[in-house]
Amino acid sequence: MKTFLRKTISLILCVFLICAALPVRVYASFEIPGICRIQADENAAYAVKMLDYGYAGNTYLSLRDMAMVLKGTDKSFSLKITSDSVALTTGGDYTPVGTEQIPWESDENPNASLRRNGFEVNEQKVIYYTMILKLPSGDYDCFMAAADLAMLLDVNVTASDDGSWQIRTQEPFSVSPEVLEQAGYFSGVNSVLAGDAVTGEIYYQYQSDAAWPIASTSKLMTCLLVMDAIAAGQISWEESVTVSDAVELLSSSGDGVIPLEAGSQISIRDLLTGLLLPSSNECALCLAECIAGSEEAFVRMMNQKAQELGLSQAVFFNSHGLPVYTQGPIPAKCQNRMSAEDMFRLVSYLLKVYPQVTEITSQKEADLESIDFKVNNSNPLLHNLSGVTGLKTGTTNKAGACLVTSLTAADGEMEHDLIVIVLGAEDSIERGRVSGLMARFARCAFYEGVEETETGSPALTEQELPVHAEAAVDSIIRKAGKY
Repeated sequence: MKTFLRKTISLILCVFLICAALPVRVYASFEIPGICRIQADENAAYAVKMLDYGYAGNTYLSLRDMAMVLKGTDKSFSLKITSDSVALTTGGDYTPVGTEQIPWESDENPNASLRRNGFEVNEQKVIYYTMILKLPSGDYDCFMAAADLAMLLDVNVTASDDGSWQIRTQEPFSVSPEVLEQAGYFSGVNSVLAGDAVTGEIYYQYQSDAAWPIASTSKLMTCLLVMDAIAAGQISWEESVTVSDAVELLSSSGDGVIPLEAGSQISIRDLLTGLLLPSSNECALCLAECIAGSEEAFVRMMNQKAQELGLSQAVFFNSHGLPVYTQGPIPAKCQNRMSAEDMFRLVSYLLKVYPQVTEITSQKEADLESIDFKVNNSNPLLHNLSGVTGLKTGTTNKAGACLVTSLTAADGEMEHDLIVIVLGAEDSIERGRVSGLMARFARCAFYEGVEETETGSPALTEQELPVHAEAAVDSIIRKAGKY
């Protein structure tokens, strides 16, 4: 019996070790090829190759085919595509390479992956996720999301009942968030809000009164308390702070961003820049300890400030937004939380009292001189949309991908800060896309006003809602040019 048990245990152990040596899950990306018909103005319709990334309907369009569609129009562009980069020049005369409008030669899924390839428009860096594919001819093609391309070129794109798409090159891109909501587009995010920080007017909000995890956008409250301390004379911009053991431990962890060693010194200015641009968690902790003596005391200040500002849904557990684990054999995992409405109040107050914050958050990159370290801003919209001045990204597994965007607009008398808040997007790709759509809507709403929805019009039923990404994109751009 003992021999049998030993053999059985040995067999089970062998199976376990073999399974442990194998991948738990094999990930495969699927790029499903397809064709759509697209017409620009009154020109002939062209066949445009598509790649549906991951599932049917998540549509990315061939840039080479789209260059042919728009050739000869006011939205023409030329292209240079390599294995990992794209250079697009608007107004340029596109030179065909012979692969345009040619159907897919194989039913097999192409070998491409969605990633942040190098991308320049008119020699200026932009940030989009694309798929670059080597064609049988040896040339490369790039596939870009339909909504991203429409925003980049500033064109009105609509879908007809037969599934073909129409581009109106003389009509600018615009978006109706009500249409997005009815299409189910915001089902992939926790909350959305767009408004004017100066007047307090909210142009659009979706699930904005519920509290959600906010990840590193928590650092905007940390920033506010730092600015309060500077204004009160408690600390100064150029004051040096000694790095603690706790800060070094966080810096050397998997959540570290900037290398900071215990005993070394860094200026308040560099700590605040590190906090806001690359979203340094160790900079947040270092600032908290400097101002309050400990992070626990600083968190009490954060929650007290939230009460003073009337942020009824806000609760903070730390200075940076990472998960906090309670003590015990079965720890709870707590995260800073806030509603989009509360975030709008916080940001409006921050920009009203300390507008100089955007001098930091509008930088695409910066040098931390006190430690001789260069950092980049994690906000993609600084590259993709003019007038963007900040403010803060944030990501955790529970919070999803979050982004608080500020952009400027002027009414002839004064400059306004427009605010777009996106909480809980599925990933950084969608976070940037939703924020870009809503930023363009906010600017349009500021200059043209918000179109009132028709009273008494029936809401779409669940059966009428688009059920895949292509339909959602169609709905995104269906009302383009209406504002």
